[in-house]
Amino acid sequence: MMQYRHLHYFVSVVEAGSFSRAASTIHVAQPAISQQIAQLEEQLGVSLLLRSARGVRPTAAGEVLYREASAILKRLHQLPGIVRSGTGIAKGTVRLGMSSTFVTTAPTAFMQQCKASLPDVVLRMAVSDSPTIKRRVTEHELDLGLVLEDELAPTFARIPLFRQRLFLIRHQAASKGKPVQLAELASLPLILPPSPNMTRTALDRAFATAKLTPNVVMEVDVVANIIAAVRADVGGSVLPKGDLSDMSGDDLGEPEAIEPPVYVTCSIISSCNFPLANAAEAVRDLLTQLVETTLHQTQAPGVEWINPGRAESRNNTRTLR
Repeated sequence: MMQYRHLHYFVSVVEAGSFSRAASTIHVAQPAISQQIAQLEEQLGVSLLLRSARGVRPTAAGEVLYREASAILKRLHQLPGIVRSGTGIAKGTVRLGMSSTFVTTAPTAFMQQCKASLPDVVLRMAVSDSPTIKRRVTEHELDLGLVLEDELAPTFARIPLFRQRLFLIRHQAASKGKPVQLAELASLPLILPPSPNMTRTALDRAFATAKLTPNVVMEVDVVANIIAAVRADVGGSVLPKGDLSDMSGDDLGEPEAIEPPVYVTCSIISSCNFPLANAAEAVRDLLTQLVETTLHQTQAPGVEWINPGRAESRNNTRTLR
């Protein structure tokens, strides 16, 4: 029968890339690891590792086993916290991925609020792009993710929070400060993030639907670098951001709304395969509250709040500005 040690040894060997390095890492004799892997291959009836002078790598079957075994082992490591969470007390470690596209101070502000409101929760924050966060949630490296989505794929449990309209961002000298038509946008020199990127996906779909080909002069995958290129007047860019007050300097023009509107959706996602522990649910609820409060305080342009049904007194969708 397959046992914990079989999966543990196999995952360790794949991650180390060799039997000897795995033996050193997990402090088990190399012959014992080899024996357990051989037993695992015999039980499954397939070859799991390709061996060479440079080390080992998984076969196609081994890659499947590695992915599933990693998820099982991570879930086992989370089990004590999940059991403790059954007491109703929010306690344990929660791993949250967050995109800081909208508010650059959001990660710090939320960590401070979480510490004050949930003192027994240890929050581990990862700030990255939405595709990376979604991949890490799928692979159970993160419990929650605050992401931008173009389409709401059924592979996640989610709370859609709001829709954010896309805006053209240009140098002050080039900006007209008024809505820009999609056809005009396609003719402008554009600095866009490369795919996969939720903003780029939504924009490319809008161009394709209108049978337009955008004039992309540069691809940049970091928002700060995109803004630097816009400031250098290399071209304009499109961001899910209608308020630039958190960016220093006065060389950027007023964000120009795209017509017809193009939107991305901001959601809090988690794995659809495993229920959240009590601590993760508490963090999710606190994050939802923070996002809603921030949107109302800033009256962020181009935002439509999507009510996830927490309060019957609110309308299903509310346009903030």
